Amino acid sequence: MGKRVALVLAGCGVFDGSEIHEASAALVHLSRGGAEVKIFAPNIEQRDVVNHLKGSPAEERRNVLVESARLARGDIQDLAELKASEFDAVIFPGGFGVAKNLCSWAVDGKNCTVNEHVRSTLQAFHSAKKPIGLCCISPVLAAKVFPGCEVTVGQDKNVDGRFPDAETASAIAELGCKHVCKNVNESHVDKANKIVTTCAFMCKAPLHEIFDGIGTMVQEVLKLA
Repeated sequence: MGKRVALVLAGCGVFDGSEIHEASAALVHLSRGGAEVKIFAPNIEQRDVVNHLKGSPAEERRNVLVESARLARGDIQDLAELKASEFDAVIFPGGFGVAKNLCSWAVDGKNCTVNEHVRSTLQAFHSAKKPIGLCCISPVLAAKVFPGCEVTVGQDKNVDGRFPDAETASAIAELGCKHVCKNVNESHVDKANKIVTTCAFMCKAPLHEIFDGIGTMVQEVLKLA
């Protein structure tokens, strides 16, 4: 019987929601791994709405759950309804929505607050010793909720201009966590906390390399589940 995995989204679109390619990659790899997936998102208003064509703010309001339903093809539930006892693992794709809607990292950095349902979900899986998979910017959620954990967001220096957000690694270290440098096609496993992370679009890399890196994360999560 396949593993039961919860996938948590933060909207739809890289600049104000979940990164679509990351969410899709995670779903493809989970499908290939024989997992049974249920998708969730918090029923809250987005911090902002971005016109993805212009890259500028739009004067409108959108709901994270409603927007995430686009990616879930309508088959989605309110994150408040997620019960860790019903799943073997949880995975969070990245995108600015994680840093804007699931927490306030985009505004407050390491001093951010984490959405109550996101925090309780992470804590429930961690307490049950069930694996947590995170990619791109979403490892900051683990760094904020689990001081002392190990994560990767890629490199801690902007190597060859490929890691423009390398300072995130320093902020993670300032939270008392260990940042482990990894390439885009790799993931890091914190065995003690059962947290698996990969950098995805935190690295400027070809899409297939990002896809492969997310694949290693999903594989490790399923092994731990």
